[in-house]
Amino acid sequence: MKKLVIIILLITCVACNNDDDTTQDPIFCTDEARAGLEVTVRDGIGGAFLTEGVAVIATDNEYQETLENFTGSNAFFGAFERTGIYIITATKSGYTNSVTEPVVVEKDACHVITESVEIILEKQ
Repeated sequence: MKKLVIIILLITCVACNNDDDTTQDPIFCTDEARAGLEVTVRDGIGGAFLTEGVAVIATDNEYQETLENFTGSNAFFGAFERTGIYIITATKSGYTNSVTEPVVVEKDACHVITESVEIILEKQ
C-alpha cells in the first residue's frame, strides 16, 4: 500500500512541475512612439508624391487628428501609439477630396502596428 501512495505522489509531483519548455522569453519594449498611420498621397495622373498644400485628416469616431509630414519625407504620420478604426481624408486645392475605407490600427505587445495607406488624388 505504501508503494501505491508513493507512486501516486510521485506522479502528482511530476505532473505539477512547471519547469517545462513552454515558458516564454520576456518581452523587451522600446521607448519610441510609433505611428499608427503612415499615409502617402499621389497625383492621379503622373503618380508623383504630393505633400505641399496637402491636408491629411484621420478620424476615429469623435477623435480627429491632422497627420504630419516631416521634412524630407513623402508620407504623413499620425495616430502615434493609438489604436482605432480610422477614416482618412486627403485634400489639396485643385484636386478632388479622397476618403478611404476604414483602416484598422491594432497593437502588439509593445506598440501599435503601423498601417501604410496610399491615397490617389485626381485633378478637378
